[in-house]
Formats: sequence, structure tokens, C-alpha cells
Amino acid sequence: MSIKKVSVICPVFNEEKFIEACILSIIEQDYPQDSMEVLFVDGRSTDHTRDIIKRYIEQYDFIKLLDNPERIVPYALNRGVEAAKGEVIMRLDGHCTYPTNYISELVRYLYLLDADNVGGVWNTQPAKDTPMCQAIALASSHPFGVGGSMHKIGTSKIIETDTVPFGCYKREVFEKTGPFDTDLVRNQDDEFNGRLLNLGGKIYLIPQVIINYTARDTLCKTRKMYYQYGLYKPLVNKKLGAPATIRQFFPLLFLLGLIVGGILSFFSPIILQIYTSILLLYLFIGIVVGCMSAVRAHQPLIALLMPYVFFNIHICYGVGYLVGIYNVIANRSAQVEPNR
Repeated sequence: MSIKKVSVICPVFNEEKFIEACILSIIEQDYPQDSMEVLFVDGRSTDHTRDIIKRYIEQYDFIKLLDNPERIVPYALNRGVEAAKGEVIMRLDGHCTYPTNYISELVRYLYLLDADNVGGVWNTQPAKDTPMCQAIALASSHPFGVGGSMHKIGTSKIIETDTVPFGCYKREVFEKTGPFDTDLVRNQDDEFNGRLLNLGGKIYLIPQVIINYTARDTLCKTRKMYYQYGLYKPLVNKKLGAPATIRQFFPLLFLLGLIVGGILSFFSPIILQIYTSILLLYLFIGIVVGCMSAVRAHQPLIALLMPYVFFNIHICYGVGYLVGIYNVIANRSAQVEPNR
């Protein structure tokens, strides 16, 4: 296979803590630099993100900086695609680092599998070496926390899937699907990949390609992220005409069960018994998972923190989903401030 020209698009906003490590991992790729261009699309960061990128632009002519005045991800992606010159379009995230064979392996499998999009799996790492940050990272990559999201929990073999993190696309895909949907501050990848699948496209997860992803460093940021994931899912479903996955409904059902079951428990001892049993089972699973993780991490506090993090993930996603349903029914916009 001839060497393909690859355009890497990386939306960024206030990533000064992480962007340098990301850039260095791109520079160290084993893919020929004369067959790469890296387009950082910045949402007018208010920290030193742009300064750091400009410092590397002075040293490497394949790195470029574009402006994103709208400040949200889908606009950045669309600007990047418009400016890109490559046969392959690859999205990266400034909050991650990548193995040296990341680009070469994804490009290889993109054509070997005759795929339209391929991606790797996340190795979710704690932002800091604290029990809470460890609990957030572990809960965000456990099936009890995120269901069957294979790029988060991992897989042992190449599988065909509904979405992958970031994505490595053939250029012609965008001619078939059109641009990323700018209504979606979150979940724009899911909607785009849903469109691609509806058009007969193929998406594969490549497990040997591992992305080091840094989880949120506070529970407050984690709550906000999962709330936004839930908030935009109903709009994605509306645009695609059907839900892409079944797993997205479980946090909503959990939330509704808590509310409705709690109310009905006042009127029926049997419902109260069932309600209490389900809550105790939920807590038991969270504690068991937390204890197993605590043993592996040699950090006893994780056993207590993980059930609390699981609960926050599920409730915030469920509340976001409920608000998202209301927004879709009422035809209301759900725009939120930009963040990573």
C-alpha cells in the first residue's frame, strides 16, 4: 500500500496542562512527517494553549494552528476537514497521548479492512495520584459505570462497532455523510458515525492501538461531562431516526426507577421491599467492584469512593437525558459553554 497523506485534526480549548504531551506524542509518530499535516483548531483559549502550539509550529512545518471562533467541537472539526489536504482524515484529542505507531496502524487497518472509520481503545488514566481521581478513572472504564462501550472497557479482538473514539476516516466518507452536526456540543461523533452506518459504512475498533486518555480531575467535572453526554443523546436519536444503542437508556431508567419507586414505596410495602432490594443490590455491586479495584490499586479508599462515583455518573447522565428529551419535544436548544 502506498503511503497516504494524513490530515490530523485536533480541536483544543484551554488545554495548557496536556497539550504539550499530546504534541510530543504526535511528533514521535513513526509515520513519515512529510506525509502528515497536523491541524490544531483552537476555540480561542484563554490560557497558554495557543502559545505552546505556536512554539512547536516554529520547529515543525507540518503543524498548523486554525481559529475556531464558535468555540465548540463540531465547528472545529468542520474547519479542519475543510482545510485538510490528506487522503485520510484523523481526529485526535488534546487531552490524550498516543503510541508511536498510532497513525501508521490505524491507516494500515483502515485500508486492510476496507473500513470507513477505525479507532483504538482508551487506557483511562487518573488525572492525579489521589484516591478520588483513581476512582473516577476506574469507574469511567468499568462496565458497571459505562456499560458495553467497548472502546472504554476494552476488547481482545478487532470488532465491528457503532462508534470509536476520535476516528480515522477515508476522505471520501465526508463526501457521503456531509459535515459534523453543529447542533451537537457533545456526541457529534456518535451522530456522525450513525449517519455513516446508515449509509452502509463500516467502523472497526482496533484493540492493539491504545490511547492514553486522562479522566476528569474532579467529580464536579465528571458530573458535568456525563450530564452533557445524556443531554445530547435524545437529539442524536432524533437526527438519526432511531437510538444507536440500547445501553444509553439504562441510566435514564435507573433515575426514573429511583423517583417513581421512591414515591410508590410510600403506598405499598411490597414495592418498598422491591425498591430497597434493588438499591441494596446496586450498592453491593458498586462496593464489590470498588473493593476489587482497591486491591489492584493498593488504595483502600477506592472501595468507598467508586460506588459514589458510579452513582454520580448514572444520575447525571440520566438527568441530562431527561432534560434532553424535554428539549427535543419542546424544540429547545441545548447549547452549553465549551469545554473539553
